[in-house]
Amino acid sequence: MNKSGFRCDACGYQSPRWLGRCPACGSWDSFVVVKGSSTCRERRTAASLQTLGQVVEEEVRLPVGIGEFDRVLGGGIVPGSLILIGGDPGIGKSTLLLQVARSLGEEGPVLYVTGEESVRQVSLRARRLGAGREQVYVAAETDLEAIGQYVDQVKPRALIVDSIQTMVSPRVEAVPGSVAQVRECAAEFQQLAKTRELPVFLIGHVTKEGFLAGPRLLEHLVDVVLYLEGDRHYNYRILRGVKNRFGATNEIGVFEMTAEGMVEVPNPSLMFLGKREEAKVGSVVVPVLQGTRPLLVEVQALVCPNPYGVPRRMAAGFDANRAALLIAVLDKKVGLKLGGCDIYINAVGGVKILEPAADLAVAVAVASSYREAPVSPGTVVVGEVGLTGEVRSVNALDLRLREAAKLGFGRAVIAAGQGPGNYLETEEVSTLAAAIEAVLGG
Repeated sequence: MNKSGFRCDACGYQSPRWLGRCPACGSWDSFVVVKGSSTCRERRTAASLQTLGQVVEEEVRLPVGIGEFDRVLGGGIVPGSLILIGGDPGIGKSTLLLQVARSLGEEGPVLYVTGEESVRQVSLRARRLGAGREQVYVAAETDLEAIGQYVDQVKPRALIVDSIQTMVSPRVEAVPGSVAQVRECAAEFQQLAKTRELPVFLIGHVTKEGFLAGPRLLEHLVDVVLYLEGDRHYNYRILRGVKNRFGATNEIGVFEMTAEGMVEVPNPSLMFLGKREEAKVGSVVVPVLQGTRPLLVEVQALVCPNPYGVPRRMAAGFDANRAALLIAVLDKKVGLKLGGCDIYINAVGGVKILEPAADLAVAVAVASSYREAPVSPGTVVVGEVGLTGEVRSVNALDLRLREAAKLGFGRAVIAAGQGPGNYLETEEVSTLAAAIEAVLGG
């Protein structure tokens, strides 16, 4: 039995009749018709039940052939997974996925569906990237039923949709990109992926606030959420895993945007560090973990007097609230008079530091700039700072120090009790004041 109903285009609230105002979110004139479908009883199939022991235990992954991309996915694509990739306009999402299609097309057919560009435009980009001989089929289509027919015809090993906001389901009477259409299209792509064991890549638009456009349900529906980050004025791009049901989250892959497309960066630490041949004031290197990968990042701080009123506190690549906490600890526990100073903090290279292990490096960088005392270029600093001024230990210290030793660093300032390092000289400190004296001297 088929029934039709109405759904709020703003929040997804469903009603059997049309309403002028949504009782859930308060939106006016937001209800659209949703064509009915079979009831749950009619849709049920006699699926066989299995115990967990009967399920195949061997993990099957499909390597993309792009090392940084495979790293973020956890080793490759899991068959039947639904992968969402978001990023600012022009950041390189379509370029990256076209390279993925080229790599996968060497082993079998790949279907690339574009709803924003013509087939000719996609072909021109593919020619620039060196693609064309692979089995990459392209279709300029937005209707889900037509895409399903293409899948039946091509039988691809992967499906790429650019983008989810342009797709239209005939079951929903709403404009493309609306909440109802995005939700319904994503659900149908999920059904397609699971029933056919077909990996599906969805490109998603990003709002001005930096979040994926569309309903929040979209991120819960997919298996993997990736963000392509970076400044459009620079060549480096960071592919960050935000959600991954099959691997580690917050894993990153680093690429360089060139005329030939995205090129992998084999050693991202060198990119984030730059040249460090002499001691610098307000510059400290910290080994951070991005997923399972250790990265050496240069943290810079600038402290200058502000005689005009309320001082400014700005942070790029580091949490501003965390920075304010560290500044308060420096003022209260170390005795630095920072109340009348402008303070600027920056993580070089556009990387975002998301873990508290960089607390000590940020605090030492601020103290270095305030005292005009340089930091030795061969020293790394790592540790979490508490409100009482104590320095706490961090996880995976051995992995961090090994990466520092590989890049020529010879000394590390760490929290007390973590033991001597196996790769370089370590100095243990228990308080923030002791760490500052150890790095900057008396």
